[in-house]
Amino acid sequence: MRGLAKARPSHGNMELQQRSRPTPGPSEALVEVEYAGLCGSDGGIFAFEEAFERMELPTVIGHEYTGRIVDTGGDVDSFAVGDRVVERPIRGCGNCYQCAIGEENVCQDAVITGVDHDGAYTQYIAVPERALHPVPETIDPQAAAIVEPTSIGARAVIHHSRVGPGDHVLVEGPGPIGLLTAQIARAQGGTVTVSGVDSDEAYRLALARELGFETINVQSASLDDYVEEWTNGIGFDVVFDTTGHPSGLTTGVDAVRKGGQIVLIGQTGTTEMPYSPLVRAEIDLQCSYASMYEDFERAVVLLQSGVVDHETMIDDQYSLLDATPAFESFLAGETCKPVFDVTELHD
Repeated sequence: MRGLAKARPSHGNMELQQRSRPTPGPSEALVEVEYAGLCGSDGGIFAFEEAFERMELPTVIGHEYTGRIVDTGGDVDSFAVGDRVVERPIRGCGNCYQCAIGEENVCQDAVITGVDHDGAYTQYIAVPERALHPVPETIDPQAAAIVEPTSIGARAVIHHSRVGPGDHVLVEGPGPIGLLTAQIARAQGGTVTVSGVDSDEAYRLALARELGFETINVQSASLDDYVEEWTNGIGFDVVFDTTGHPSGLTTGVDAVRKGGQIVLIGQTGTTEMPYSPLVRAEIDLQCSYASMYEDFERAVVLLQSGVVDHETMIDDQYSLLDATPAFESFLAGETCKPVFDVTELHD
């Protein structure tokens, strides 16, 4: 079988390589992949950002996917051949303190599919039973492929944030996580604005407007003036930073009201700022990382019900047979949520 692998430690260098069909272990299922999404971490691997230097190359990438079980190990009892599934791709060790108290998403020894071992841009992947999540037959397969990123937005909004009816909400960053977060925050009753920069204007901010959101380009317009007009000078009740840029937090501090909340989802590297203003304003700073079982359950419902509009978000024009344009367009902000038809790689 073929898989799209990161072959060498520099920008680009994605290759279709031959792999052997995995044999599932006693507690694993073999999944035949149908659709797989391209996310920010996949783009980071393509660009080979510092966070991915730990990878042992070549590695088949991809962790947002759906498919059907075609074989199971003898100890698997919760799933059967033919079941449609997705994977919770941060695989906890099951032994550390965090796993013991139900915080597998921050496991001390977690491994990530498509980073620490071969991922889903291939025909078959063997997955531990404990990492699989069922999805109903009634859900669109392409929608199922973005259950994982939707679960990240669900955790940030529903589990970690205080968004409620009538709240003014700012989502910084119109990328895939930002637009998923914005839709879920709106479903919680928030009045949502999505912000971006010049490189987002042509596609991603336009997509945000198509999804029904107010938008602001903070490079070409004054955020201070917008806050004054939109919130009567009070500030946003909740700000979600999905930018993955050092400016996200500092801009969020300027936009949030006193006593408000900032939820950090994007991973920014290093940010320098005075924190006394946060203390004096009693700003609640909350981090949200990855997702858990309940977040996946919520994501399935959000997609199946149409609360999250996957049809508008998904871009299926790209192919794993010539994947470089998908990665380059994604990094340039010219697309938001590419989803590959992985059956093109099937033998």
